[in-house]
Amino acid sequence: MSSINNIDLSEIKKILIIQFEPWGDVLITAGYTKAIKGRFPNWKIDFLVSHPYDKILDKNPNIDEIVSIPKAKKIKDILNRIKMFIDIRHRKYDLIIDQQNAHLSVQTILFSGAKYKLGWRNGKGKALYNVFAERGKVHYSAAERYDILKPLGIKPQPVELFYHIKEVSISYVNSWFEKMSFSKPVICFSPGSPSHEKIWKKEYYAELADKIAATKKYEIVFLWAPSELEDVKYIMKQMQSKTILAPATDFNQCAAFIKKIDLLICNDGGVNHLSVATQTPSLAFFGRTSALEWSPEGFVPNHFHLTNPDYKYNGDQSFGISPEDAFRKFCEIMKNVE
Repeated sequence: MSSINNIDLSEIKKILIIQFEPWGDVLITAGYTKAIKGRFPNWKIDFLVSHPYDKILDKNPNIDEIVSIPKAKKIKDILNRIKMFIDIRHRKYDLIIDQQNAHLSVQTILFSGAKYKLGWRNGKGKALYNVFAERGKVHYSAAERYDILKPLGIKPQPVELFYHIKEVSISYVNSWFEKMSFSKPVICFSPGSPSHEKIWKKEYYAELADKIAATKKYEIVFLWAPSELEDVKYIMKQMQSKTILAPATDFNQCAAFIKKIDLLICNDGGVNHLSVATQTPSLAFFGRTSALEWSPEGFVPNHFHLTNPDYKYNGDQSFGISPEDAFRKFCEIMKNVE
């Protein structure tokens, strides 16, 4: 192999990608491992991630080994880090890619002993990196991450995210759908988020769901995580029409559920990225986060968003998007995906 950007590619046999968390970022970072494996099929590709985010990498065919660090507090966390530094050094990686760009990833590189250390030119570890990537224009983050691979001679590929859904999860979800015996397309609302600033106004979700229900053409189901259940129940109480509460799901079952539906309506976040992996059409609402950076629209078919560039946060969660705006967008989408 040739040398590119002062890297002797013939010296590289074993690489490590660092992306500790969170769910969505781990998922979209793993998306480019297919391009690496395709370009360098003999490289061993390992992925360093925090637990429980390692679960999202399960059975990824382009990752040879998942290196997981448990989360802890205070002294135990320090001890875990030391153990990790020692483990990484013993593994003798030829190349480390610092996708996380955080203090812990920089510390990992410092003690790694790797010959090639790849990161952003303006990244937190720029004093330690010896291979630099330049950030390109801002666009969908899953596509934008290919910028860090340019020093390896890897060109951007179409966005394709992989997430393994277990058979037991598929069976669990299928059983529920069989019990419900839906005769209409299923529109799934997932109005929660761990980040309050990402949540579109709850009353607006209720109004939008009522408008969709009034067409009598769709089944409306609300998907939830344990921390989101109270908000979902509140939304359902605000509605004039009857709707359905999805069964309790863990993350893997959630993916199986999303794969079964006809459209996901949600906020910006990990669930929207998950819909990319399951190839389920989606409509996401963006307020204080950047749709340009986090929406798959334009990069993945049948994924859409609503955002208002004139919106300025003033304490409400409207995002400058009305239920009427959302319903019009919904109708446009369903004309194309049905």
